[in-house]
Amino acid sequence: MSGPARIAAGDPRYEDFVVRGDNARFPPRPDAFVLARSTEDVVRTVQEAVRAGQRIAVRSGGHCYEDFVSDPTVRVVIDLAAMDRVGFDAERQAFAVEPGVRLMDLYRALYLGWGVTVPGGASELVGIGGHLLGGGYGPLSRRFGACSDHLYAVEVVVVDADGRARAVVATRDPADPNHDLWWAHTGAGGGNFGVVTRYWLRSPGAEGGPGDLLPRPPASVLASSTVFPREGLTREALRALVGGHGRWHERNSAPDSPYAGLFSGLVLFAVAPQDDPGIGAILFNHLDGTGADAEELLARAVREMTGDVDAPRYDMPVERAPWLSTMVKLARAQDGESGRHKIKSAYLRRGYTDAQIDTIHDHLWGDGHAFSSATISLQSYGCAANAVAPDATATAQRDSVLRALYLTSWADPSTDEANLDWTRRLYRDVYAATGGVPLPDDRNDGCYINFPDVDMADPRWNASGTPWQYLYFKDNHPRLQQIKKRWDPLTVFSHALSVQ
Repeated sequence: MSGPARIAAGDPRYEDFVVRGDNARFPPRPDAFVLARSTEDVVRTVQEAVRAGQRIAVRSGGHCYEDFVSDPTVRVVIDLAAMDRVGFDAERQAFAVEPGVRLMDLYRALYLGWGVTVPGGASELVGIGGHLLGGGYGPLSRRFGACSDHLYAVEVVVVDADGRARAVVATRDPADPNHDLWWAHTGAGGGNFGVVTRYWLRSPGAEGGPGDLLPRPPASVLASSTVFPREGLTREALRALVGGHGRWHERNSAPDSPYAGLFSGLVLFAVAPQDDPGIGAILFNHLDGTGADAEELLARAVREMTGDVDAPRYDMPVERAPWLSTMVKLARAQDGESGRHKIKSAYLRRGYTDAQIDTIHDHLWGDGHAFSSATISLQSYGCAANAVAPDATATAQRDSVLRALYLTSWADPSTDEANLDWTRRLYRDVYAATGGVPLPDDRNDGCYINFPDVDMADPRWNASGTPWQYLYFKDNHPRLQQIKKRWDPLTVFSHALSVQ
């Protein structure tokens, strides 16, 4: 039996593997990329690396915002892109999914084959391998919870204390002796305990045939969007827009909300040197279009979010489209950024204060920099995602109503420091009252591990006195440490924000 493909420096394919990642700030240059096609390939590769004393990193989609794969001490990158099969496992009564499948390809396979899906993000680039490990969320999370809430079992290649690599299957069943390994893969992020080679997906309590074992997405989606020119977004207008959006989510994010089928995004655009007055903000709303009152619900939500905004606006016609095509359109919009990136995140239990909104106004539109684009995106959360206990999975944040995403992108390497500094100061100043980070309190609830940010471990930018581990994992961190001790006793798998 042939082994995995090993692509070393000097191989004509090597540079293609280098640039396969999404963030040009961190091109990996290991001794070799290993293209695994099976669990056996991964076991063999991990075993060889452990015997040789070589540090390992793993990637599926290659969509990482920090240097977890490109760390110069990494000598072998296990690339899982070729492990991209999706099928139904009749024995386990669950969908078997390999880690290299991209999100939109997964949705197509599940929906077109069986009429079901999982509530993950919209992207043609992101692989399920890393997305699910950090919890994963998307337009259906208010209706169906986090993506990892539908994880039934996981196959992981681990390394024992004697240095032996082996594959282990861990399930949701509390009686499973490997249950804690399953739990650790429901929100702690990748690169912590081993190499995931297969997921099995089935919703808790689901019974019946394949079409009954995962959520069914809505047959149609109503989509609205409102554009606000930057020129009219004064401090007062931005307070009304951002504040109204936040307060709407505070009122409408309980698990039994009639708006559980609505996903909203408010995107604020920074002015860059190449801009004319341009767009200041876009508000989009996607709502399950199958209810008899869907059109009125959507119109009411938009009115309540924007009714107090005294600024020019352009309301685009409401569109109705099939669910899958809506996801494709959203993925293409969200995948548009390329080049070099810096990302930061926050869970919001409540919307921003007026002081925070003023800070955002001053940073976004008060000074231009070299970036090609910079945005703050406030995205719906809550409802079903908040119906799960904080310790039921490794995803500890279970009472937030919004997630905030700060993303700066640029092309010129010579502007790295300027763009990093601008992004860091923006984030620090928004959370100035809590030490420059979204310290869990009545308004904030820490950070999202799938948007990793090594600044959280740097006291220059995290002056809260709270360890970065608490910002990401909260009270689940001690249990994760014990699982790490059991399943990765030699610390074979690690990165800058991994469980220690």
